Amino acid sequence: MMAAAPNHARDNASLIEAFLDMMSAERGASRNTLAAYRRDLLDLGATMRLKIATREEVRRYLKGLASSGMAASTQARKLSACRQFFGFLYSEGRRKDDPTNAVEAPRRQRPLPKILSAADVGKLIEVAQQDQTPEGVRLTAIIEILYAAGLRVSELVTLPLAAAKSRDGFVLVTGKGNKERLAPLGAHAREAIEAWLKVRDEFLPKGVKESRFLFPSRAADGHVTRRRCHQMLKELALKAHIDPEKLSPHVLRHAFATHLVEGGADLRSVQTMLGHADIATTQIYTHVAKDRLAGVVSSAHPLARPRKPR
Repeated sequence: MMAAAPNHARDNASLIEAFLDMMSAERGASRNTLAAYRRDLLDLGATMRLKIATREEVRRYLKGLASSGMAASTQARKLSACRQFFGFLYSEGRRKDDPTNAVEAPRRQRPLPKILSAADVGKLIEVAQQDQTPEGVRLTAIIEILYAAGLRVSELVTLPLAAAKSRDGFVLVTGKGNKERLAPLGAHAREAIEAWLKVRDEFLPKGVKESRFLFPSRAADGHVTRRRCHQMLKELALKAHIDPEKLSPHVLRHAFATHLVEGGADLRSVQTMLGHADIATTQIYTHVAKDRLAGVVSSAHPLARPRKPR
């Protein structure tokens, strides 16, 4: 693919920043979302002059992504960024057309999420509770909250201290687009939080007497990082003799949703608790639950077993 001329780079950057400003101000896009859009659009802008890019140039760019072996899901995300960006330029009168019209998204099948069984989750919590050091108490609280409330890891690490002190069995969570929702906290999760609060001060940065975060840290952002959460869970999986590849904060969120559906929870309630904008995103858990239940029937029900010939 031909790179955009250097003198066009400034024009491209200006258009991209205008789009990002709109996404932040009007749609409440999070910092992580804006960073992802910026990366995708700078990648696009490196191959063409965005203000006058043609439909054929966009198609050629996407074809290049496909030929590079990039996952269909990543291609679709980049196309989505392109469509929103060029749609913005068109609506603002910065372009006379939208070159992404009639450009098809790569076909993809949505993979079913990795799932932990309730027994696996119980084993993880049991092993975490065996470590009564401050680090072990923190990890127990993290797992209990992720599994009890179905939080995204970004929501967990930025939980304010005040939100977790609620006595009504719920925690106020700020999710994508700064949308707030109430997430449930069971008795075990509340007990884990109470134990954590007794040792929490040991994790305050040096010279800091208080932090607004439930899980403070010496990290630059002042709270435990998403990466550290991933690392702690991988280490715990090894101790619990569970494949580390099966465990991540998001897998615990999937387990929360799947176990709710398997237990009979209605999709609308699960959608609300997960903070999904579209119930179609939540419906994947019905497929997961059905597949798991079908597997149970085929392996355990007498009529599902092969019959001996008479």
